[in-house]
Formats: sequence, structure tokens, C-alpha cells
Amino acid sequence: MPRFIVTGNYTSSAMKAMIENPSDREAAARALVEAAGGKLETFYLTTGDHDFAIKVTIDDISGLLAGLLATGASGAVSNLRTVRAFTSDEFTEIQKKAGSIAGAYKAPGS
Repeated sequence: MPRFIVTGNYTSSAMKAMIENPSDREAAARALVEAAGGKLETFYLTTGDHDFAIKVTIDDISGLLAGLLATGASGAVSNLRTVRAFTSDEFTEIQKKAGSIAGAYKAPGS
């Protein structure tokens, strides 16, 4: 099943609300991911450029995008970024496939 790493930041209004009424943000993220048809594998609060990072597995990319739209529209998060993640085994298979099709490409001037 495809996996994605999603990072983002909490807005100042979300931070204020979390201080006033602490809540389990992992449970909130899990509910959204599951409603979109996926599974939340990991949830981390992070330091640096992003406030959180989650790993999601989901078959339907449109479900992931819908979840991101819903999250962004809430006004609680910003700077959402999503990257597709591959295991080492998956990348080994990609390398093999690249080797089998490499001869089909002709570079300019060749």
C-alpha cells in the first residue's frame, strides 16, 4: 500500500486553542486519515521547520488529497507538505525496472 509522509505547521490560533484546551492531536489526525480511507502509521510532533510529521498508508491518493484539503480549510494548520515514501525493497524493484527500460531512452544528440 502506498505510504506518504505529511508535514505541516499549526497556526497561531490552533496553538492558542491547544493551550486553552489541550487535546490529543494524534487521535484527531487518525480520525481524519481513517475517514479518508487510510491508516495513520506514525504521528510525531517535531522541531525545526515543521510542527508535526505523520506517516500515512492509503491506496486512494484522492482520499489523501481530500483529507489535506479538509485539514487546510480548518485554519488550524498551514504549510502542508506531502511526499511519497518507498521502502528499501520497493526501491530495489524500481532500480531493476529502470535497468530493464533504460535502453528505450535516447538522449538528445544520440
